[in-house]
Amino acid sequence: MNSELLLALDLLEKERNIKKEVMCEALETAVATAYKKHLGQAADTVAELDRKTGDIKVYCRKTVTEEVEDEALEMSLDEARAISPKYQVGDVVEISADPAKFGRIAAITAKQMVVQKIREAERGNIYDEYNEKKNGIMTGKVEKVDRRGVLVDLGTTESVLMPGEQLPGEEYYPGKKIKVFVFEVNKGTRSISLMISRTHPNLVRKLFEQEVPEIADGTVIVKNVSREPGSRSKISVYSDDKNVDAVGSCVGPKGARVGAVVEELSGEKIDIVQYSEDPAQYITAALSPAQVISVDVDESAKTALVLVPADQLSLAIGKEGQNARLAARLTGWKIDIKSDAPAPAPEAETAEE
Repeated sequence: MNSELLLALDLLEKERNIKKEVMCEALETAVATAYKKHLGQAADTVAELDRKTGDIKVYCRKTVTEEVEDEALEMSLDEARAISPKYQVGDVVEISADPAKFGRIAAITAKQMVVQKIREAERGNIYDEYNEKKNGIMTGKVEKVDRRGVLVDLGTTESVLMPGEQLPGEEYYPGKKIKVFVFEVNKGTRSISLMISRTHPNLVRKLFEQEVPEIADGTVIVKNVSREPGSRSKISVYSDDKNVDAVGSCVGPKGARVGAVVEELSGEKIDIVQYSEDPAQYITAALSPAQVISVDVDESAKTALVLVPADQLSLAIGKEGQNARLAARLTGWKIDIKSDAPAPAPEAETAEE
C-alpha cells in the first residue's frame, strides 16, 4: 500500500502538474488533523511521510511538567522517565501513534483535506499560467453569444467578453476565432476568472508586437496608442537605430503588417506616426494625414496652436473632431487648430488629451 501511495503521487505530479512535495505536505497535514479529531481532544499531533518508503508515522507531542494540568498536551516527569530516564521537566516527548487505528470519519476527513489541497494546487497552477498572460494577447474561440456578453473558450478556461469590451459593429458567432487582450486575472475560491477586451488600446500595441519583429526584439519602440475602438487608432513609434525606419517597419511590405492588424480589428483604421521628442514635430505627425503649416507650443501650459491650410482644416479636425482628439490623446498636448485663411468649415477646434 505504501508503494502504491508513492506511485499515485508520482502520477498526480505528471498528470496534473502538482509538485509531489506539495501533496506530501498536504497528506501529512490531513493525517495529523484527522488523528486529532479521532482522539477527540486538542492534542499536539504531527505526521511524517517517508518520501522513500511511503510509510506514515504519527506522533503526539507532550511537554514534561511537574504537575499535569492538560493530559492532552502534558505528561508527568514519572511518565516521561518510564519511557526514557533522560527526560527532564520542560522536554517534549513524542509518543508514536498508529494511524491505522483511525476511525472511519477521521479517514474520510483526511481524504477530503487531501482532495481539497489538490484542487487548490490545480487552481494555483492555472492562476500562475494565466497570470503570466496578463497584459498580453490570447486567442480564443467564441462559444456562445447573448446580450450579457460573448463566452470565449481560451483553452483550459473560459471568459466572458462583456458588452463594453466588444468592438462596436463587430459580429460574434459560435466558432469564430478572436484575439483578446487580458487586462486582469482574478483567483477566486473555486475558479480563475480572466477579464478580456477587444477595445483596450494595448490590444493594438500587442497586435503590432506580434506582427512586427522589430517591435518584438526592441529595435522599434511603441511610444503610445490612442484609440476609438472599431473606428480609428493612432500609434506612435520610434527607433534609436538611425538605419531603421520605425514607421515603415510597422507598415510592412505592401502594407502587409498593418493590414494584418486592421483585419484582426475588423477594419479599424490605423495611423502610424513617428514619435519625436520635439513637441511641434510630434504634434505635426500625430495630425496626419492632414498637412500642417506651423505649430506654436506653450511648454508651461502644454498647449499647442496649430495652423493648417484652409482646405486641410476639416481633415485635421476629422469627422466629429476624431482626428484632433486622437492626436491630443496620443501626444498628451491640448491642441487648438486654426486655418490660415477663412473657410466655410468651422475655423477653430480645440482637442484635449
